Amino acid sequence: EVQLVESGGGSVQAGGSLRLSCKYLYSQAPHTRFCMGWFRQAPGKEREGVAAIDSDGEVDYADSVSGRFSVSNDNAKRTLFLQMDNLKPEDSAMYYCAAEWVYCSPGYLLKQGPSKYNGRGYWGQGTQVTVSS
Repeated sequence: EVQLVESGGGSVQAGGSLRLSCKYLYSQAPHTRFCMGWFRQAPGKEREGVAAIDSDGEVDYADSVSGRFSVSNDNAKRTLFLQMDNLKPEDSAMYYCAAEWVYCSPGYLLKQGPSKYNGRGYWGQGTQVTVSS
């Protein structure tokens, strides 16, 4: 069982920054390695994989955020971060933390999302990000 708790969302002006956090709480460690990431969805739009990182530190980003967003993981604090700089109105969305509790590549996670199988894929509740022009 893995619980993901996001925080750090809010309302900012275009060009501003936000730092999202996702605390991951678990009673069973990953079998080998794991992969975590951030997804977002705005009203009327498809879900988009934003950034992902695996337990070895490899990362992947959506083209739309590359160079502006940075994902990192603090294993000791069991917290995933998403630093968002130079925010644009089109970044406005509900942001969700996700985890794949088996090995996966960050690119795979961004494309497919976490597994639907119990004990493998998990979603957080989301945190709202609003960017005004």
